[in-house]
Amino acid sequence: MSPITRRSSLLAAIGALLLAAASWTVHGADFPARPVRMIVAIGPGSSMDIVARLLGQKLTEMWGQTVVVDNRGGGGGNLAADMVAKAPADGYTILFCSSSLAISPSVYRKLPYNALRDLEPVTQLSSRNNVLVVSPGYPANSVKELIAIAKAKPGQLSFGSGGGTGSSDHLAGELFNLLAGVKIVHVPYKSGPQAQTDLLGGRIQVYLGGIPVNLPLIKAGKLKALGTSGTKRSPALPDVPTIAEAGVPGFEVTVWYGLAAPRGAPRAIVEKIGADAAHVMRSPELHERWTAQGVEPVGSTPSEFKTLLAAETAKWAKVVKAAGISLE
Repeated sequence: MSPITRRSSLLAAIGALLLAAASWTVHGADFPARPVRMIVAIGPGSSMDIVARLLGQKLTEMWGQTVVVDNRGGGGGNLAADMVAKAPADGYTILFCSSSLAISPSVYRKLPYNALRDLEPVTQLSSRNNVLVVSPGYPANSVKELIAIAKAKPGQLSFGSGGGTGSSDHLAGELFNLLAGVKIVHVPYKSGPQAQTDLLGGRIQVYLGGIPVNLPLIKAGKLKALGTSGTKRSPALPDVPTIAEAGVPGFEVTVWYGLAAPRGAPRAIVEKIGADAAHVMRSPELHERWTAQGVEPVGSTPSEFKTLLAAETAKWAKVVKAAGISLE
């Protein structure tokens, strides 16, 4: 190689490094330079919303830019997911999603977006369990007693879901129906508090929603907890048995929360959002607070979250098929 060729190669290499450095400065280190919109795929006051608002508050403090929490509930989270999938791919619009993102492809025959194609997984923020609750005056004081009532009155009991048809709450209830051999009718709501209101008003009999949204009412004696959805008891409700140990062997539902961006968002920005959000979730300052709410912080890499999303999509497809759920 001639000296001129070597010099040209060296200059090209230096140019590439400078370009990469400039790209990081523009797309990574300087992000965010303006407010970030975090679209939450459920209504205000739900378990997702509780976690999203605390995360948004901490990211606002970290970034020095406001994280605007925008609740877009309904349609099993599809309205919010579609909005983000069609947003500019600059990292300034992100999706706060849940397991519902992996459920919808099997429930809805016609989705305006494809989560695995149109969204960029950022990080799995956390995981949490659901808790099966009834009103304090309801005659069932255990999972077995609830099953006995449901079998004696097939199709006459109903359960609510925050997030609507195709949400993780909905599928948790359908899985309970399948494994317990009962038929409790699903009633969709846009948020957990709406389902709680109708539960306390006697319009529905059961709510199998997130621990964070139900915990305050359980502690206040306004809801009666019969079982939690994990493989082991929740530290937030240590005296409440799992649904599996209380009479429905094999029942297990673990709901995850995560962040996603529009496909094509700069890699440096995706990694920065994921790393900063993971830092918030794992911080010792918040660990006790998360645990007390029944939330287990995770904070995965984008590639790890992408793997989880694909695996969960396949897993829930089997439950949806067995339950015979199908919507336009």
